[in-house]
Amino acid sequence: MYREPSLPVPPRSRVRVVACAVVALALVTLTAATTAPDDGTRTAADPAAVVREWNAVATGTITASLGPRPSGQAAIWQGFVSVAVYNAVVGIEGGYALYKWRERGPARASSAAAAATAAHDVLLTYFPAFKERLDTAYADSLAAVPAGQARDLGVRYGKRAAARVVELREGDGRFADVAFTASPAPGVWRPTPPAFQPFIDTWLGRLRPLLLTSPRQFRPGGPPALASAAYARDVRELKVMGAKTGSGRNARQTETALFFSGNLVAQVQTAVRDHAARHRLGIAETARLFAAVNASATDAVVTTWDAKLHYGFWRPITAIRLAGTDGNPATTADPAWEPLLPTPPHPDYIAGHTTVTAAVTRALTGVLGTSRIDLDVPSEVTGTTRHYRTADELNRDVVDARVWGGVHSRTADVDGCRAGTRVAAWALDHYFQPVAGDRATG
Repeated sequence: MYREPSLPVPPRSRVRVVACAVVALALVTLTAATTAPDDGTRTAADPAAVVREWNAVATGTITASLGPRPSGQAAIWQGFVSVAVYNAVVGIEGGYALYKWRERGPARASSAAAAATAAHDVLLTYFPAFKERLDTAYADSLAAVPAGQARDLGVRYGKRAAARVVELREGDGRFADVAFTASPAPGVWRPTPPAFQPFIDTWLGRLRPLLLTSPRQFRPGGPPALASAAYARDVRELKVMGAKTGSGRNARQTETALFFSGNLVAQVQTAVRDHAARHRLGIAETARLFAAVNASATDAVVTTWDAKLHYGFWRPITAIRLAGTDGNPATTADPAWEPLLPTPPHPDYIAGHTTVTAAVTRALTGVLGTSRIDLDVPSEVTGTTRHYRTADELNRDVVDARVWGGVHSRTADVDGCRAGTRVAAWALDHYFQPVAGDRATG
């Protein structure tokens, strides 16, 4: 059952790996808004709509529950729901290897009923306070499936798919008491103004991954030494381009920073739903796309928080205000410096936004078999939508956005991008693979 811990103070497949020297992406500052299903009425010509609808229900439920938590939690819950829906659908439709399960469903079962049931049951397990809303959406989904044996079989199989994922996640480390004990020193993270919140959701760095073998499997090499030229370059860029006032940004750069300052996980879900609908992906292909994207994002968050815990590197606002203590003659302190965006309450290295986005884009290119991701990404913050033709374009904007927002160094962004890419590439080599000649039996 989902429960929020109390806080002392107020989330290689075989396609070419995206180059990360100029790319990486942005993570999660959650809002309390709920996302409603936006894909229209499901018809026989569009059986995949049920997967998109329940992704929207999941997004709304998770967002409303978490509220404005600047954490990676949202990606975790999306991953749980998506792999359950994936198993429920492909276990009936066939074509792909199941996720950590061997139980195929009967071929005559309704995969739409199974998908809705799996999503509903997983969400209800972790978010019981939303039972009324979830039950209403579930009744609507089942009403769209003709009554009879196929629907009944689908419901039963969907329940087993959900129960399997819930069972797999037992004892996975959620909400464990993980302490960050490093003492303040030059280069070491400490709570930042104005709220001075403690390190949020440290347990994410010790969570058992969905796909990877360990949280540290793709841990990057670490931030640059304080005395290095690379570190000085990062600080100088942030000081000019990330400042709240008197920055070197132009209007487009400021808009980019704001565009990616909201709920990244919700942005991704909306964009992927739209892509799947426009490209008329089938129900199994849609379920697979969401599973690959969201399971990779889950493990990207775990990888990110593992690095944050391990390296505990200070944020730009601390680095710039205390530059006189870093021992680097190429940096100068500005005790009054403020970033454009609020600084999230966790360390700089690596950047969650860039790690998650790179994992998402790598999963997309791997599943779609092309670097042309064709995504329309919306932003609640700016009220605009941007079209991204390729993974490189999206990753580049998110890397820049976090620097221009003044909340991450470019090194943290780029290293996060590399880590996220490696996470998703490995994931697609080991999970969600096509199975030649596979068909459901029963």
